[in-house]
Amino acid sequence: MNAEHVCRRLVGRTAVVTGAGSGIGLAGARRLASEGAHVVCGDIDEERGKAAAEETGGLFVKADVTDPAQVEALFAAAHDTYGSVDVAFNNAGISPPDDDSILDTGLEAWKRVQEVNLTSVYLCCRAAIPYMRRQGRGSVINTASFVARMGAATSQISYTASKGGVLAMSRELGVQFAREGIRVNALCPGPVDTPLLRELFAKDPERAARRLVHIPVGRFARAEEIAAAVAFLASDDSSFVNATDFLVDGGISGAYVTPL
Repeated sequence: MNAEHVCRRLVGRTAVVTGAGSGIGLAGARRLASEGAHVVCGDIDEERGKAAAEETGGLFVKADVTDPAQVEALFAAAHDTYGSVDVAFNNAGISPPDDDSILDTGLEAWKRVQEVNLTSVYLCCRAAIPYMRRQGRGSVINTASFVARMGAATSQISYTASKGGVLAMSRELGVQFAREGIRVNALCPGPVDTPLLRELFAKDPERAARRLVHIPVGRFARAEEIAAAVAFLASDDSSFVNATDFLVDGGISGAYVTPL
């Protein structure tokens, strides 16, 4: 079913998406645009970011999400171009191979993942919320993960810790700014079939099999399925959803024993 012909919940609104060049970010940008939003695509990769902006009829802003000045410039460009910042989908993140078991992960690898996955969300929220306060409304969607709720023996220690931080920060901001018409939620996807995941599992089929057995639905998510949740959280249909972990995980977090 084509989203374009189903929902037009974001007409005239401006949505900033970080990590818009690929994976969940790209799927989110497409879906938000199909619902009528002006999409501002932030990405460190100029080629992919420009392609995403072109496809969605939006604006590309090159942004390193760990750089406070570049993050401020991203949200300023959205406001200056379209007149508002209604949705902030703070999605950029990394999951590098040197982030592994705590026994093998060095301090530099730990810090880099924290910076890209957690500090960037802090910077994006800090930049977006003042615009939303002036407007008296806004929806912030921070990409956390189901690993913010569950532990795994196949650890990526800094990634897991960073996503737990995103979840806790989102709750706090959602509570703090609720009476100003601003909602902040942590999107918690299960494993998604993205290039990043495919690369990991092509290298290590055993790790893939260990993950797949825990998903009641029996498959990884499609990026479009996560994007549908983003559009819901961005829209007024979720007007009473705030300060929560919005799980889109195929039942993983509810499962003890999965079907054969």
